[in-house]
Amino acid sequence: MTQPHLEVTGDLGARYDEILTPAALDFVSELHDRFAGTRHDLLATRLRKRVDAANGRDPGFLTETAHIRRDPSWRVAGAGPGLEDRRVEITGPTDRKMAINALNSGAKVWLADQEDATSPTWANVIEGQITLFDTVRGQLDFTSPEGKEYTVTGDATGATPTIVMRPRGWHLVEKNISFVDRANRTMSASGSLVDFGLYFFHNAQRLIEGGSGPYFYLPKLESHLEARLWDDIFSHSEDALGIPYGTIRATVLIETIQAAFEMEEILYELRDHCAGLNAGRWDYIFSIIKTFRARGRRFVFPDRKQITMTVPFMRAYTELLVSTCHGRGAYAIGGMSAFIPNRRDPEVTARALEQVAADKKREAGDGFDGTWVAHPDLIPTAQAEFDAVLGARPNQLERTRDEVSVTAAEPARRRIRRRADHHGRRARQHHDRAALHRVLAARRGGRGDRQPDGGRRNRGDLPLAGVAVDPRQLGHRRGGAHRRTVGGRPGRRGVRRLAAHARRPLRRRPVGVPYLGARARVPDLPHRRRLRPLPLTSPSRFREPWSARVHFWPFNPRV
Repeated sequence: MTQPHLEVTGDLGARYDEILTPAALDFVSELHDRFAGTRHDLLATRLRKRVDAANGRDPGFLTETAHIRRDPSWRVAGAGPGLEDRRVEITGPTDRKMAINALNSGAKVWLADQEDATSPTWANVIEGQITLFDTVRGQLDFTSPEGKEYTVTGDATGATPTIVMRPRGWHLVEKNISFVDRANRTMSASGSLVDFGLYFFHNAQRLIEGGSGPYFYLPKLESHLEARLWDDIFSHSEDALGIPYGTIRATVLIETIQAAFEMEEILYELRDHCAGLNAGRWDYIFSIIKTFRARGRRFVFPDRKQITMTVPFMRAYTELLVSTCHGRGAYAIGGMSAFIPNRRDPEVTARALEQVAADKKREAGDGFDGTWVAHPDLIPTAQAEFDAVLGARPNQLERTRDEVSVTAAEPARRRIRRRADHHGRRARQHHDRAALHRVLAARRGGRGDRQPDGGRRNRGDLPLAGVAVDPRQLGHRRGGAHRRTVGGRPGRRGVRRLAAHARRPLRRRPVGVPYLGARARVPDLPHRRRLRPLPLTSPSRFREPWSARVHFWPFNPRV
């Protein structure tokens, strides 16, 4: 039997040895030894849920956890030191220049993003850890190639934002670090455990001594069982480093349709380490498209520019989030507006400030305790809207929104009373794909986000840009086209093709792919090929694992 350990296969640059110390690697290796198996089981559960959704089962509130929702007695831990006032949070990658800009921005919280805003190259992953290492120790500085010097000065009072670090999601791996388990099997390390483990090991005690603590944003959760796994990791990590239980605080991003139905359960599982929930709006919209992409005409979205935060299902989602959080003593944090000012274009700046002001006014009025911005110039606008509602209070937890009553059908009610814009489809797709290609080019070059067209784009926008117009619209026009597509109701010709296909012998299952009962994927039909959306390509090292990439077709002719 082999002793579990990590093997670093990536090249070592300057100061990498300060992060990849033997003790830190042993700590991360122990996290993998204890929790990697559960992580793989939960990823398999995600795949089974996608099969269920493709076969007609809608997500909804869980009956087996109804007692948790009915119990009014439990509360979450709430804000830790330095997190009492979160009215404006600035997000951004962890390169040195952007980190200094965020620390000098005047925001209350800096979301140090190792996920969507960071291109997950080996250099960015480890150098981001070096940036955070230096930030916590007050030794962060940067000199640009042009000779310009950047230093941390804080806001007008010298204060700097509280750091909340966001690791990568459960589905992502770190291919430059391999984990060798007790059976001597080698696999890529979990990006989540690497990001969390290195940051926590090096910085937790220093953060506590500085009057703050190790705080995290948890992305892409799809169930309360995934939240339970994070809570187990937090408890073990605190015990391993001799830190008091409950010191860690986590804010969970509700950015999948599955998690939207398990908000109270997620808070319950993390109750001793939870500070709040965040409305991750853009990934949430894509999650709905991805979950119901195989369900036919009834689930087609219009052009995504018409899917605003005021449409009924998005209103139900945000109001349920605020009501759930405040009923349990958790903070409700609003999402990020994609509009970005341009200091060289006053017209773009004025339009962006107007859009952001309206967005933040709505959030503050709905009961949110804070919000995200992506640019320092947006902080005064966002803060003004929250100051108008909060005043001197740090939050509005007293607004429990008891009048909110959301049924299981409302967050999943995708119908919007707007027609799909087929005439403007090509222009819109061209616009979004141009922005998509710029972001992909930036990520290949090591940059995590771009700001084209007066808006911010990062990895979170890639799926939405790839389906700028829901691809199912292509098969749902009036006329004869839909009669030949699987997405609509097939005519005689389509039925004959499906029947012929169903009589073919089943292909052998690829090695390593688990058997899931009825097959969930039907090979392309010849007439379908010209109606498929343009592919969303990315370098193979950035792609998600097989279980996260699988695509489902409208129905299974073999069932």
